[in-house]
Amino acid sequence: MMKTILSAALMAAAMPMMAVAQTASAQSAPANPKALHYLDATLVQPVLILPAPVARDMPTNARELAMLHQLIATASPQRLKQAYQDAIHEDPAIFNDALGIDLKKLPATWELLEIVNHESSVVASIAKDQFHRMRPYSADASLPFCEGKADPAKPAYRSYPSGHSTLGYSVGVTLARLVPAKAGKIMDRAQDYAMSREYCGAHYASDVQASQVIGTLAATLLLNDPRLADKVAAARAELSRS
Repeated sequence: MMKTILSAALMAAAMPMMAVAQTASAQSAPANPKALHYLDATLVQPVLILPAPVARDMPTNARELAMLHQLIATASPQRLKQAYQDAIHEDPAIFNDALGIDLKKLPATWELLEIVNHESSVVASIAKDQFHRMRPYSADASLPFCEGKADPAKPAYRSYPSGHSTLGYSVGVTLARLVPAKAGKIMDRAQDYAMSREYCGAHYASDVQASQVIGTLAATLLLNDPRLADKVAAARAELSRS
């Protein structure tokens, strides 16, 4: 179902995005870190690109919780440790091993990836506010949580979609397009990074699926934004030399 939604969202957004991009100026982007600088908010409204999550009292939600319990109970110590490491590392450098390079040493690439990360993160945050889904470890106190205990600084009702997973898919899709020869490894890492949120007990499977929709859509729109064409070209050239 998510694949159908993603395909429809990409098709609906592509043409209007091009028209908006050609008339807007990146120089006028607001300084507000929670604002969209490139993506058109009217094209990425959560209700237009995502189904609402199931209600907490629905059987489907109970099944998702049961799946998380089973997943965590059967995970190896190494996989749970990786989930924790992924939880505390939330930037494009999560793809360093997949690429065999230190992305922070590539300034043009890092700049583009930070833009992609920012834009997709804002969309995910808007969706979290819109859908107001309780996190699994808040809904079920018996659920193991890889970070030891629920973080009181994280609002309980911002589970859908996953911010970490949105980063993984948005940056992953961007890098796969820039380095197609390594696309398989890149997307495997994106998926594995997203799965860590489930192993961590921090998000439901449907939270992660929603993040794939947002991340893929955001990356596709940004890579085709004329205002970013020079940055995309510079990143592609930089990566080709690495």
